[in-house]
Amino acid sequence: MSPRYRSGSTSAGTVIAVIADVMAVILGLWILMYLLDANRANDLVRFVHDAANWLAAWSRDLFTFDEEWARVVFGYGLAAVVYLFVGHAVAGRLRRH
Repeated sequence: MSPRYRSGSTSAGTVIAVIADVMAVILGLWILMYLLDANRANDLVRFVHDAANWLAAWSRDLFTFDEEWARVVFGYGLAAVVYLFVGHAVAGRLRRH
């Protein structure tokens, strides 16, 4: 394998890992904002909530706990963990090749 190709796969792995981290941070930030009862009329809070809803569309209603805070923590938290796990697994695989 040429050094140039190997460097490209390392860069791609880094980009994927960073994207996974950013996605997890957005989801974690929404969980924190929800738990701290952030002002939902605020533009930043609305942006984070909308982005987190989009990222966790597949998991946010997965759990049916009686307490809403538990649904938020587990639904959005699961998405964050999956994105981190998958993103870093793919990045690690690209870096090895």
